[in-house]
Amino acid sequence: MMRYSVFVFLCFVYSISLSQNVKILDKETGKSIRNVTVFNDSNSISLTSNNDGFVDISSIKESETIYFSHLSYAIFSITKAKLRKQDFIVYLSKQSEQLDEIIISSFKKAEKRKRIAEQIAVVSLKDIQKVSPQTSADLLATIPGIKVQKSQFGGGSPVIRGMESNRVLLVVDGVRMNNAIYRKGHLQNSITLSPNLLDKTEVIFGPSSVIYGSDALGGVVHYYTKTPKLSEEKKVTSQFFSRFSTVNQEITTNVSAEISFANWASFTSISYSDFGDLMAGKNRRHGFKDWGKVFYFSENVNGNYNPNPTLNADPNLLRNTGYNQTDVLQKFFVPLSKNTDLKINLQYSSSSDIPRFDRLTELTNSSDPSSLKFAEWYYGPQKRLLISSQLLLNPNKNWLESGAITTAYQNVQESRIQRKFGSLDRSYREETVNILSVNGDFSVSLTEDKTRTLSYGFEVAYNDVMSNSYGRTLNISNGEIDGFSGDFKVQSRYPDGGSDFLTSAIYVGYRQDLNSKSTLNTGIRFTNINKNATWIDETFLTFQDKSISRNNSAITATLGYVYKPNTNWQLNGVLSSGFRSPNIDDIGRVREKAGNVTIPNIHVSPEFAYNAEIGIQKYFNNRKFRIGGNFYYTLLDNYIQRDFVYNPDGSIKQVQFDGDFGNAVNNQNKGTAYVLGYTINYLGKISKTLNTEGFLTYTKGRTYDTDEPMSSIPPLFGQFSINYKKEKIELGSVVRFNAKKNIEDFNFTEGIDNHELTPVVDQNATNDIDKFYGSPSWITLGVNGRYVVSDNFSVQARLDNIFDEHYIEFASGVSSPGRNLSVSFMASF
Repeated sequence: MMRYSVFVFLCFVYSISLSQNVKILDKETGKSIRNVTVFNDSNSISLTSNNDGFVDISSIKESETIYFSHLSYAIFSITKAKLRKQDFIVYLSKQSEQLDEIIISSFKKAEKRKRIAEQIAVVSLKDIQKVSPQTSADLLATIPGIKVQKSQFGGGSPVIRGMESNRVLLVVDGVRMNNAIYRKGHLQNSITLSPNLLDKTEVIFGPSSVIYGSDALGGVVHYYTKTPKLSEEKKVTSQFFSRFSTVNQEITTNVSAEISFANWASFTSISYSDFGDLMAGKNRRHGFKDWGKVFYFSENVNGNYNPNPTLNADPNLLRNTGYNQTDVLQKFFVPLSKNTDLKINLQYSSSSDIPRFDRLTELTNSSDPSSLKFAEWYYGPQKRLLISSQLLLNPNKNWLESGAITTAYQNVQESRIQRKFGSLDRSYREETVNILSVNGDFSVSLTEDKTRTLSYGFEVAYNDVMSNSYGRTLNISNGEIDGFSGDFKVQSRYPDGGSDFLTSAIYVGYRQDLNSKSTLNTGIRFTNINKNATWIDETFLTFQDKSISRNNSAITATLGYVYKPNTNWQLNGVLSSGFRSPNIDDIGRVREKAGNVTIPNIHVSPEFAYNAEIGIQKYFNNRKFRIGGNFYYTLLDNYIQRDFVYNPDGSIKQVQFDGDFGNAVNNQNKGTAYVLGYTINYLGKISKTLNTEGFLTYTKGRTYDTDEPMSSIPPLFGQFSINYKKEKIELGSVVRFNAKKNIEDFNFTEGIDNHELTPVVDQNATNDIDKFYGSPSWITLGVNGRYVVSDNFSVQARLDNIFDEHYIEFASGVSSPGRNLSVSFMASF
């Protein structure tokens, strides 16, 4: 009996000791974290978590505060009494509660902001939920330094440092979205990922070709979707989100479910948005009473037929702007071992037909608002499929500390359908791009204190482009479409015999803390690109070379320096180069706009960017408030610009497109140009309940060789906001503004700036500078609020553009939303 009692007593003592074994987990993944330093208030006790993430804290007194510290995580503190209530489980976050976020995109590994020289912007999940954007393009428009252009409401082309479309790289979960037909001009691809699926978004400003390769001239937008995390016990959570907006009768619904086990986890999310026609602002303080109004519109949508334009009962209601979109995300997280994890990522996005608003309001006679040119002009369903696997490696070897190997398959489908008033001939142009890619990104610490880090990697991506075109003549019976009466030939948008685009690259990066006050960042990348294209049909265009093969390569480099004279100051300097190789769109696109027909030019060569910038950050109030500025100058060499094609006699070449003749233009290499500018921003806490943030961005770009403005250079713009948060209530207000852009600062050669869509000041003027006004200035005010009803339920409301101002973003073809009340609620189960 005595032996039994002793045994029970020993088991009891052991159980008490075991109960003080703290398990430390990653808040994002649920995986255990080893080598976490654990210490008490007086630093008299210092412990380290083992390989399974456990640490025994029985030696620390009950009344003491315990601190958990790790290089890759924010310091976390908690009393032992509270820790006991949490069953001795601690979750560490990779983001500080102050202003030193952890950045992933800069070197494709977690790194503190204070060691990064480049200008970086991070939008967290809380930021996304607060902004509650209708599309991911709308989310980007809230980031300091980014302007978004829209040709139709179902669009959104981010402009970063005067660079747009295929000069800005879009990435999702480590996979580049840019493909071989990303065009120069304006793109809508940024909306093919619902913001409701995002965990965060990071933006790198300036040339980032060392890490990301071609296209990253203006910067990189990296979307990170939500990822499931592990749980020691089976755990099932779900979330329901719904939003209604008055300005376009938007209804968005998102449903997600997360299933967590110790050995695997799953996250499923489905988002559906239905957008009606947009209501523009009615208050035209800019003084142009009819600018942006739609007096007539085409009813030839959804299979309807009307031979004539229809009078719009409310000219402020922008007919043919509505569409719907469905986004699906399925992600699995599987730990294969202590040092190896697997992520499987499935994404699918599909839209309805998306009307091209700016083309559907195009007139054949500018003085007659009823003389619409197009009865039909819309994008067919825009579809994007991504299947990706990512192997996360953490072997902690001498040659490889951590890394990731990402393989992906993407299928992108888009089409353009158009028909003119007075014609029954409808043309179809359909494109399919299949992309296979694999990239590896690795890093290793060269010293035990991790002050010297080497990163290296590779990338291979293959694009296969198929372009199909055909025409059908409508058969009209009793005023309705009754099939087709015949077929006719249509010029394909891209080479009809097929084309492909192969990229292969390797890179090396190096980061070193020279001392406690300075960090050096360097990197170099070699990229080789091969492209092939074949044209078959020569009904409309003849080709000297019907099959072409082109190869080009580039070496890019970066040098960054971070200097921190003390804890409250940080000075950054960056010298970097970037390049963009002509893709299939650059060399082989055929399309018409405003009487100009773009034709292929197989001789276009890469354009290069050389960038210098400095950044200044000043912290106040124990680093809870930050003000900073980034100033840059980018030199473009051999830049690509669309220009006229001339005959030997000096006249502009004429070509046929969809039955009409137009001026021939194509992409051409020019000389040198520059873009310079700055973004000044601040962020911080005024008090425990008040915080504020804001920014101001200025950009200027001009060519050296022709002395004309560069395209896509936005006017001065900015945003300021103040927010209040206490317990369950959050309130905020935001002011957005845009300065005027004078007409003489528009680029007329390419047509990308859409100067002809600005207000007309003199209809009889013989030149565009006297005829058009430019982009008027504007300012809007909005308020927002959120109330947390319970841990599982919250409601949110936003009232944007309170004074119902009418304005159009620079280079956009559609007016911005008028006064908009948006109400949403979120429930978790």
